[in-house]
Amino acid sequence: MEARTKPASKLSLRVLDLAGPTYYGLLVIFATVAGIGLLAAWDMEHNGHWVTGMDNQIVWGIPHVFAIFLILGASGALNVASMSSVFGRSAYKPLAPFSALLAIAMLVGGLAVLVLDLGRPDRLLVAMTSYNFKSIFAWNIFLYTGLLVVAGVYIWTMLEHRMNRFAGAAGLVAFAWRLALTTGTGLIFGFLIAREAYDSAVLAPLFIALSFAIGLAVFILVLTALDASGVVPLGSDMTRRLGRLLGIFAATVLYFTTVQHLTGLYAAEHAAVERFILRDGGAITAIFWVGQVLVGGLLPLALMFLGEGAASRSRVGLAAGFVVIGAMALLYVAIIGGQAFPLSIFPGMEVSSSFFDGEIATYSPSLREGLLGLGGISIAATIVLIGSRVLRFLPKTLADRP
Repeated sequence: MEARTKPASKLSLRVLDLAGPTYYGLLVIFATVAGIGLLAAWDMEHNGHWVTGMDNQIVWGIPHVFAIFLILGASGALNVASMSSVFGRSAYKPLAPFSALLAIAMLVGGLAVLVLDLGRPDRLLVAMTSYNFKSIFAWNIFLYTGLLVVAGVYIWTMLEHRMNRFAGAAGLVAFAWRLALTTGTGLIFGFLIAREAYDSAVLAPLFIALSFAIGLAVFILVLTALDASGVVPLGSDMTRRLGRLLGIFAATVLYFTTVQHLTGLYAAEHAAVERFILRDGGAITAIFWVGQVLVGGLLPLALMFLGEGAASRSRVGLAAGFVVIGAMALLYVAIIGGQAFPLSIFPGMEVSSSFFDGEIATYSPSLREGLLGLGGISIAATIVLIGSRVLRFLPKTLADRP
């Protein structure tokens, strides 16, 4: 008798079936905000970046905070799919296709902000055809565009029944690729030795941990919204799983943040910038301790591991919101704070000139920059709305089994 391999079971998926007015209303809102973001980018491009809060010292502003947030979130969102295909956690299998869609959407939104904020987006073709492989920016062009292709193939292997046997291999490639992408994003800053706040290899694992936290937090917030609207019922078992995982990721980010600053305090050449971030930085210091450490780290840990913990759906949703706020605070401190501290052009010497050398830079974000960042988030949300309406990405239910 010939032995036959049992075919893989099909995923029980559905399209987004929100009521017409609700769906199209959300689509109009997100498309409008995205359009306003594009107009803000055009205004900055047409008039020059002097209309923003950026200058020749703070060259990466709030749009970069939004862009890196979305790019890291894209990598982390794909982690939900990896939990099933790479680590064999079958409970996460119904969530895998939607997590890949969310990853693509967030990456496109982040790259849109990044390209529009850097100026001269019309010269993007030059950057994509002329490479300096000693630059981490050149490598990231391959990593970012490559993740779009890898995630697209991964979705194909999950949704097309004939390709299901390749889903594990595709998931493994996606897992490795997004680790490389997040490492490359962290090393954009880690390799900038001229900026004392950036010059650290710890930024690579910190950004990996941060991507896990951001991606899962955003995923939880989207699932909570789907549950509240009655589209995908969310049971307590899945809530508990996601909540505990979020707590672990939040703790990991807090751990690597501690390692980063303890390492900086140990190195004499970084002592001054550490004092600036941790004690003397004014708004930067407040954002670090309140936004990054308290709101983004300690509060999620308390919500997930004290009292009812991850068993409470409201606690998990609140913790996810805190993680998002904490991640934005971390990126603001890292990107803006790292640039605000003056360059050490002549180590051991006191430098002063008419160009504000040796002085702490100030930065006040403009409305245009905020609108561009929100435009990137709206682009991601629009892609998710359209994609989940056209194809079966959503699980039919995540309710507890009787």
